[in-house]
Amino acid sequence: MRYALLIYTNETQDAAASKEQMDASMAAYFAFGEQYKDKLMGGEALMPTSSATTVRAPEGKALTTDGPFAETKEQLGGFYLVNAANLDEAIEIAAHIPGAAFGCVEVRPVMEFES
Repeated sequence: MRYALLIYTNETQDAAASKEQMDASMAAYFAFGEQYKDKLMGGEALMPTSSATTVRAPEGKALTTDGPFAETKEQLGGFYLVNAANLDEAIEIAAHIPGAAFGCVEVRPVMEFES
């Protein structure tokens, strides 16, 4: 089954990290990717929420707002799409994502549609 592993961290703290801290974080993410390369189906880091645009389309007309939908303590910073046997395995993988040590990772099953 496919699971989305949504990584939430505090952007303000992330932006304040030193070059050494950023290098160490990236090394940890690369190591995670290597460890779970047979389970990873994709993933990306996201630009800061200040670059986001929220779209609503009441009555079919697009209305946009700069920035994220909600003001929160932690922001969605990236994600992985994994193929795991079950929720327990997806949780095990999520626990090894470096961001889980200082933020949180939401594990969400991907809805499968019959084609």
